[in-house]
Amino acid sequence: MAIITFLSDFGESDHYVSAVKAKILSANSGINIVDISHKISTCDIAHAAYVTKAVFHDFPKGTIHIIAVNSIGQIGDKYIAAELDGHYFITTDNGLLGLISDQEPREQVELTLEDTTTTFPAKQVFAPAAAKLASGSKLKSLGTPLSRIKRMLGRHLKANKRQISGNIIRVDHYGNLITNIDKTTFDILSKDKKFTIHFSRETVNRVNNSLNQVDAGDVFSIFNDQGLLEIGINQGIASELLGLEYDSPVIINFEE
Repeated sequence: MAIITFLSDFGESDHYVSAVKAKILSANSGINIVDISHKISTCDIAHAAYVTKAVFHDFPKGTIHIIAVNSIGQIGDKYIAAELDGHYFITTDNGLLGLISDQEPREQVELTLEDTTTTFPAKQVFAPAAAKLASGSKLKSLGTPLSRIKRMLGRHLKANKRQISGNIIRVDHYGNLITNIDKTTFDILSKDKKFTIHFSRETVNRVNNSLNQVDAGDVFSIFNDQGLLEIGINQGIASELLGLEYDSPVIINFEE
């Protein structure tokens, strides 16, 4: 059974989410639609990219992902479909795909519009295209081939034998601080070395296996399910208590 995932900044108090689903199911009632989130911060492409990157690989290859965040876009932005890492993405050409993967799409098209103007592209453009893909149409049949799409570049960590310098890339629902420091890099550089993690005015010198290894109110640091360093306060809101936010620096120093 074909799977379409749906992520948006529509919220849950209006008809927008249901209208998109109705459009898909009217074309093919056998499609399985999975909601990822509709509480993405309004027009927040970085938030949308973070959530998409965190979960899309968990779906089977061939899954179709509708990403309707800032979907109207800027003047001149196209509506596109692309095959990337074995998955299909339908979204606005706003640079988001560059944030979820370093790979170039294997194929990409500008979606054909039935009308030259649209006030609701998720319903009028994305939904029909997704339904066609899920029903067996080829990507190239959905529009005109594109030689390139916009690609935003996310923050990349800097690392050497003495230091890893990263940034907070997401403050989650709990106020925990997720960084772009990955476990693979940390394991290579920290082998047989003592280290200190610096953030705000705080320092810690260990990585916990679980947040409940520290008492309530104490700071923890763990590598989460994505393999990214996450900093928080057990039963507290770290972003508020530590005064940290998106893009704040986090540095790990290693002793020689």
